[in-house]
Amino acid sequence: MSFSIGQNFRLTVYGQSHAAAIGVIIDGLPAGINFPHQAIQSALERRRPGKQTWTSRRSESDLFEIKSGIVAGKTCGAPICLEIVNHDKRSKDYAQHDHLPRPSHADYPAYVKYQGHHDIRGGGHFSGRMTAPIVMAGSLANNLLIEEGIHINSHIYAISDIKDQTIDPVQPDLDSLAQIKEKNFPVLNDDQGLAMQAAILAAKEEKDSVGGQVETVVTGLPVGLGQPLYDSCEAKLAHAMFGIPAIRGIEFGTGFAASLMRGSQHNDPYYLDTDQTIKTSTNHHGGVIGGLTTGMPLIMRVAIKPTSSIGQSQQTVNLDQSCHQELTIQGRHDPCIVPRVVPVIESMTAICLLDLLIMAGKFPV
Repeated sequence: MSFSIGQNFRLTVYGQSHAAAIGVIIDGLPAGINFPHQAIQSALERRRPGKQTWTSRRSESDLFEIKSGIVAGKTCGAPICLEIVNHDKRSKDYAQHDHLPRPSHADYPAYVKYQGHHDIRGGGHFSGRMTAPIVMAGSLANNLLIEEGIHINSHIYAISDIKDQTIDPVQPDLDSLAQIKEKNFPVLNDDQGLAMQAAILAAKEEKDSVGGQVETVVTGLPVGLGQPLYDSCEAKLAHAMFGIPAIRGIEFGTGFAASLMRGSQHNDPYYLDTDQTIKTSTNHHGGVIGGLTTGMPLIMRVAIKPTSSIGQSQQTVNLDQSCHQELTIQGRHDPCIVPRVVPVIESMTAICLLDLLIMAGKFPV
């Protein structure tokens, strides 16, 4: 199914943006695992809309309910079902879009594919609202990875052309990265974060939007994780990341800049650390070579497009009357979704890595 991902740690999301509820069904975990209720709720709080001036005014508490699979705070071996009830819906804002498709939204191809029977309200199942179930499953996976000494941290790498402080790809400052999770605006350099927020608010004032990039660093991974050719570590992560709405690109390590380098510049020399561990003195490869993890920090950057829903008048086509028409989008929308995508990317990363660990027999499940 297109709403499912994973081979061993497997999840299926359900619901739509304005449905009664959204949720996730998780399969593949044995009985007896502690259920990290607070960690999941905290991650949902990081993603939740309606908290800041630079987020959508849709106000959802995003308090989740356990529907199955958990007994006395532990997994019982049955599929786990977690659900969030949708409360703050304004479906009337989307009434015109059943015949006036919004530019850069899925409205038109969905209209053709589903012959007009798709759910247009809030974007239906194409909405960023559907990332909340990903965060629930990913937070559970992340908690299990932490117990194995694997840590996933992300920050806003850029908003428009404003960049955050860079991370040392060989020896990242894990304490600074961990502190980001406690911030309202997830950056390393708070001054750059203020400049980014100003850019977001400026776009909002102009009824426009901005995009950006999120950088993720994973430490503690074993060597050799991944299955060439098509279950490689990068392939699994890239496949999953493009399941997040608004993702437009992904790169690992030096990424596209590697195409401008010579081999002598890009190659990462090996050396023996003081404990006889084999490492590389640079990390242009971003922790993955040949689809397999190398034991170096996994470095990944994801590009996020500007929010498609903007307040400016735009050109579209009236599907009922087969004519051109001006469109002004109504409703509540983020002028920039990048800050709220940070915990989603971390969660999707955790889902993929836990699945690969189980596949490799390196996780005690």
